[in-house]
Amino acid sequence: MSDVEKAEGLIGAEVHMISGCRDEQTSADVSNVANFSLPDPAGRAGGACTSAMLKVLYADHKKPDDDLSYQEVLLKMREILQGQRFTQIPQLSSSRSLNIKNKFAIVPDDFSGTRRAVMIGINYVGQQGELSGCHNDVKNMIEYIKDIHGFEDENITILMDDGENISPTYENIMNAYKKLVEEAEPGDACFCHYSGHGGKIRDDDGDEKDGYDETLVPLDYGSAGQIRDDDIYKTLVLPMKKGVNLTSVMDCCHSGTVLDLPFVFVADGSQEEMTIKPDFDMQKLEMIVGLLQAAAQNEDVMKMAMKMCGCNIL
Repeated sequence: MSDVEKAEGLIGAEVHMISGCRDEQTSADVSNVANFSLPDPAGRAGGACTSAMLKVLYADHKKPDDDLSYQEVLLKMREILQGQRFTQIPQLSSSRSLNIKNKFAIVPDDFSGTRRAVMIGINYVGQQGELSGCHNDVKNMIEYIKDIHGFEDENITILMDDGENISPTYENIMNAYKKLVEEAEPGDACFCHYSGHGGKIRDDDGDEKDGYDETLVPLDYGSAGQIRDDDIYKTLVLPMKKGVNLTSVMDCCHSGTVLDLPFVFVADGSQEEMTIKPDFDMQKLEMIVGLLQAAAQNEDVMKMAMKMCGCNIL
């Protein structure tokens, strides 16, 4: 069995992630999203990735007979970013060897269940490195998925450091992902958005070719630490049920492979199809899946298995 067949067999859900930049790049803020011609934006500031993506998707919605492919969405995002003099290169990663010429879809044509979303925006109010546009990114994206794709408020979990929504702490972010996995059923369309700081910290289990884990930076990172790509992978990706479709947008630095998905497409003009990551650790995936399957009926064994895998979700 090839690595492609193994990866597709071991990861049950169909997961697609769009990131605003490659792992080695930093993301960018936009001081005036009016340059991106968004309808009724929540505020002036925003993330370059989110703003470019929304501009592409709103324009696509106006032409229902001319649906854009995954490849076209990412290349158009790249074109818009270049036009605004940003150097970031959007990247698509997937749990499947996706045909990038297929129609881009947050809610697939064979959708038959519930639309669910987890939306995270962190401005780090009052902290060093405070941002200004992450709340606006979440508000703009929520408006889009509600108006265009029919998501409903009751199935949208919002985490923002605005004093009104759930605080985006390490524990709350991981619990939101875990709750999404627990509630999602085959046929559901799930959407996750993160806008905030992203980071890189020294890899602690030897599975990263460059020696670093990509991370999300929660509000309480100073005390709770950063959220490693390994933990997101084991919390959100692997446990998601077969038959669920999950789309994730990561608008943060170093986010190219933050879900650790096996297949990638980089919108730099060099690829015409997805390829498997050269450093994807198939043996580690097989080990984790085996442990999860063996421990599924025993909570104590499950906790031990998660500890062995370096996962902090329990």
